Amino acid sequence: MTRRETREVHLARRPDGMPVADDFRMVTTSLASPAAGQILVRNILMSVDPYMRVRMAKLPSYPHWELDQVMDGSAIGVVERSEHPDLPVGTVVSHRLGWREHALLDARDAAAVPHTDGIPLAAHLGVLGMAGFTAYVGLTRIGALAPGDALYVSGAAGAVGSAVGQIARILGAGHVVGSAGTPAKVAFLVDDLGFDGAFDYHVESLSDRVATATPEGIDVYFDNVGGTHLQAALDSMNHHGRIVVCGAIGEYNALREQPGPNNLIYVLTKRLRMEGFTIREHMADHPAFVARATTWLRDGRLRSADTVVPGLDSAVDAFRDLLAGRNIGKMLVRLSPDPAPR
Repeated sequence: MTRRETREVHLARRPDGMPVADDFRMVTTSLASPAAGQILVRNILMSVDPYMRVRMAKLPSYPHWELDQVMDGSAIGVVERSEHPDLPVGTVVSHRLGWREHALLDARDAAAVPHTDGIPLAAHLGVLGMAGFTAYVGLTRIGALAPGDALYVSGAAGAVGSAVGQIARILGAGHVVGSAGTPAKVAFLVDDLGFDGAFDYHVESLSDRVATATPEGIDVYFDNVGGTHLQAALDSMNHHGRIVVCGAIGEYNALREQPGPNNLIYVLTKRLRMEGFTIREHMADHPAFVARATTWLRDGRLRSADTVVPGLDSAVDAFRDLLAGRNIGKMLVRLSPDPAPR
């Protein structure tokens, strides 16, 4: 069978600050026909995520991408050629070989995406995918959210943050507040996602603004930003509160250069618990989460929020826009049309 010509994005150099176009390279390549146990997938949608900025660096504590190699990330595609009976041609699958138009992979590294009427494929990369699962694990396993708790989430209009607020409400949080970077995002959080309150973090005193938005204090802070946002939250944490450290998008482009909060003494004096996590440690629980969240999505309690840009040529710009906070919800790149209804 003929080889499949395709394109993929390579990391050309390690970015210094905000990534620029010259940090990446579009490469045309060809893929062999699948060997036994393999599938060739035409990618439909791929995700760009904040953690990818850290993988572009070379830090001792986090896995990094190699230079002059294709990057990776969550993607959904349709099987074009198959040498595995469980994933025949036409099967829609999720996998980890994004940043490319086609992927050749072992069938064991892909999972069939269930067909559910009324649920778009994009949801399987957002609220049903790693973003929603990260929110759920952070709230339940790390933050130990209890009914009636007051929750504050930074970066609330992003993929994880928007899921955090919605799932916290479903799980019985008493007060849900989020911060975002524009008035339009603030309105989206309250009017569309049902947050109790939200505010634009571009203020003179973020600590004062957080305190005003959370008059009863914070029981669970879900941190997606770090830096001054963490410092502001620490000021308003209730005793025995929990801080879920999920990300630090405000620091990713600076990495080691950012100073830490100067009020970490509150972790001691307020007897707080502060814990970071990565979702890969919890993947055994993902199928159960998908089943539960699918019910929430179908009955309208959970909403899929996405920003979708067209084409692999737009992937780098989409990633830069993500780091600059220009997205609402999950940032996705559409690589090809959805398959015909199954």
